[in-house]
Amino acid sequence: MSTPNSNLTPELAEQQAIMEQHALNYGLDFFPTIFELVDADQLSAIAARGGFPVRYPHWRFGMEYEQLSKSYNYGLSKIYELVINNNPCYAYLMRSNGLVDQKLVMAHVYGHCDFFKNNYWFSKTSRKMMDEMANHGTRIRRYMDEVGVEPVEEFIDACSSIDDLIDIHSPFIKRRVDRERYRFGENNEPEPKPDGRFPAKSYMDSYINPRTPQPEKKTEEEPPKRRFPEHPEQDVMLFLLEYAPLNQWQADVLSILRDEAYYFAPQGQTKIMNEGWASYWHSTIMTRQGLTPGDVVNYCDHHSGTLASSPTKLNPYKVGIELFRDIEDRWNRGAFGKEFDDCDDYKTRQNWDKQLGLGREKIFEVRKVHNDLTFIDSFLTLDFVREHKLFRFGYNQDTEYYEIESRAFPKVKQQLLNSLTNMGRPKIVVEDGNYRNRGELYLKHTYTGVELDMKYANDTLSNLHRLWNRPVHIETVLEERMAVLSFDGSDHEIDWGDESPEVDELYEHQDQS
Repeated sequence: MSTPNSNLTPELAEQQAIMEQHALNYGLDFFPTIFELVDADQLSAIAARGGFPVRYPHWRFGMEYEQLSKSYNYGLSKIYELVINNNPCYAYLMRSNGLVDQKLVMAHVYGHCDFFKNNYWFSKTSRKMMDEMANHGTRIRRYMDEVGVEPVEEFIDACSSIDDLIDIHSPFIKRRVDRERYRFGENNEPEPKPDGRFPAKSYMDSYINPRTPQPEKKTEEEPPKRRFPEHPEQDVMLFLLEYAPLNQWQADVLSILRDEAYYFAPQGQTKIMNEGWASYWHSTIMTRQGLTPGDVVNYCDHHSGTLASSPTKLNPYKVGIELFRDIEDRWNRGAFGKEFDDCDDYKTRQNWDKQLGLGREKIFEVRKVHNDLTFIDSFLTLDFVREHKLFRFGYNQDTEYYEIESRAFPKVKQQLLNSLTNMGRPKIVVEDGNYRNRGELYLKHTYTGVELDMKYANDTLSNLHRLWNRPVHIETVLEERMAVLSFDGSDHEIDWGDESPEVDELYEHQDQS
């Protein structure tokens, strides 16, 4: 299963083989995994590029490198593990770490690799992204040579500000008539069409397969104009690729950033599960097989630091591992189903044990089919919330502090679900690409009780205008009133409209739509 590693020391190569065998013995299933030994500066540079050694050049990667590098040098933070969803998987070990840390990281990485390979939400991602990222970098560098570094970087800035305006469920749900002009084979490679056309995505087809002009056909009556788009579209990046006035290099750059956004999306959808699963397995392997008596204190110090809880921030490692453990325990004891749910005696519930032993099987099933949203919705229980002291927090404008708003289980769970819906990002759809019959772009924010941040909203409108090259608008809710934010290329405006509907009415309107 393992792949030869050129720069691992003999001791680390031996430990990798041992850790890999432990993982296989527990039933983990992963792609071949390559560990690279790097120093702290190299690891900061790789982490700044999202874990990839080669990507397109951009100033923000340099800024992220400076932040990570200084944070490490000042002792504020340290990157322990970095692993890439690829086949083979690539992971990095920091040269300065001790042997206990290296073994912990290896065990943790094998948990991630198993999750990448088997979780359904990663099933549509490219398994050759290491090569694709390098290809993206080559293409963008070529455009920089042709049109200049500054124009390309400024265009990337505009595209990066909307890289979360995608439809994260579209890889699994057919939203509209498929307009792609190519098919994928078993190895996720495009297959040629029988008509001789080159494989091409729909938004690049006009450049790759230019059509021979055809004589216009005269018709007696023009067909009535249809809605544009016919239905609201959540994949704003795709809509811009298909309809924005972009030249060839701009369309290619936007398509590159969209492909990368879809590659990274499952990681945002499964942060709690992914880190919890990897932490579960590094804890299991290290405490049962990976430690010598002299390693215990060092391991416990680093493991407890990883799972440390914060009074103001949710730790995905902690919530994930504890919820997996809770599921395993409940299914081992048979503490699930109607009979258990109907039991209202506290002592009976605490001592419930039918000795089913289904826990390990259940967590493997959960790892396969769920994402964070369904994970929390399906398995977060009142007992778990009480045991781990989860509360609902809110900002008190009078004291200017975040305070506990509620300890009620439904409110705690709902706040968690709200924060995980659409990866915690606002849901925005394209309503009209020809607003007022002027070719203006009209977007709509699906209001769920959280207003848009005006600074980000205005900057996003400015960047959308750069791509659309016409005035852009977004309908949202501000101060419990319907509002339309607009940017015409020079000024930002807010149109409050004639009416001020109540918030409850706005929720009802969203439900009906």
